[in-house]
Amino acid sequence: MNKNPTFADAVARALLYLPLLLLAPGWCAGSTGLPGGAAARSLKIELPGDSGQGAGLPAFAPLPALPGVFDPAQAPAFGPAAFKPVTLAQLEDQLRRPELQASIGKGGSIAVLYPNVDEPFRSAFVGMIQGIEERTKLRVRSYALEPKVDAAELNATLKHNGTRVVIALGRQGLNAAATLDREITVLVGGVLLLSDSDNVAGISLTPDPALLFARLRALLPELRRVVVVYNPKKSDWLIKLGREAARAQGLELSAHVAGDLAEAARLYTGLIGAADNRRDAVWLPHDTTTVEETTILPLVLRESWNSGVPIFSSNVLHVKKGALFAMMPNNVELGRTLASSALGVIAGDGRRRSVVPLRELHSAINLRTANHIGLNLGQQQQRNFDVVFPQP
Repeated sequence: MNKNPTFADAVARALLYLPLLLLAPGWCAGSTGLPGGAAARSLKIELPGDSGQGAGLPAFAPLPALPGVFDPAQAPAFGPAAFKPVTLAQLEDQLRRPELQASIGKGGSIAVLYPNVDEPFRSAFVGMIQGIEERTKLRVRSYALEPKVDAAELNATLKHNGTRVVIALGRQGLNAAATLDREITVLVGGVLLLSDSDNVAGISLTPDPALLFARLRALLPELRRVVVVYNPKKSDWLIKLGREAARAQGLELSAHVAGDLAEAARLYTGLIGAADNRRDAVWLPHDTTTVEETTILPLVLRESWNSGVPIFSSNVLHVKKGALFAMMPNNVELGRTLASSALGVIAGDGRRRSVVPLRELHSAINLRTANHIGLNLGQQQQRNFDVVFPQP
């Protein structure tokens, strides 16, 4: 069987389904015409245990049905009101769409690998997969990975399902994707990618400095300098982006290198002590050396509180502990963005992809800290944030 149909083949095949298209305008890829799927099935995420195609893979576990998926049982009855004429020209135009071309005869063109973890982390991955489903309108197979995965069996299953692109979520997804054949393109999300040395393409969980600095200037327009302490082995690529983002906001980025915890502690004490609390702020990036949670973070928060120098962070958990504000992933939007990149790969977009910071973000603020530094936010300003601490 020809596994790579031409456009003419695709049109010919689609004509076989023309009566169904005429009767059911809501038809979409995933309900019919895809290998391994019966007509009129729900567009829920299909897992090996559901379809039977990957049954027996102990490393995979099912994902609960996502909210908002199409359920044929709830569809309106067919009748004159549902009839909508479709001309051949309109059909051909629809078939030229990259996502539908990819779906015809190639069920499972996009697959998602994600770690089988408990709440609250599981909800984050469910949100990402929901966004992928919403954006692709394709039958997306998702595989929940246990810590030990049979790489050969996973690879065989993905190839059997005609997988063109894998979206790997979390560190387990990234590790599993590293074992796949090279003809399968891998896009990574839902994991901290702190360096291009990972040799992967995707979206890091670390927020884009451009969005952080824009929010900072909106809150504190008199600020002129952002101080950051970082380890270049982990955050050099992010600091380069930070310098550009600071210039765009009319800010100076004062970056200081620390190779270990002791050097970071010494730098923070001196820098915060010498800072002007009206014109300076301290940025805490995702850097396990300079923003270590048990020693460095309490020190920085204490120095900030005593001096009135505002602290903002790339980690939303720091807001609950006393940082002024932070930004966190909007998981559904992140899924949609990853899906757009995957569709681009399927459509033949050959541009080089690399690691980029996260721009699909929610924001959080600590009102107690804001009041402490003299920043009194009204109800309208508070509504600009998705999460407010302390929570009532």
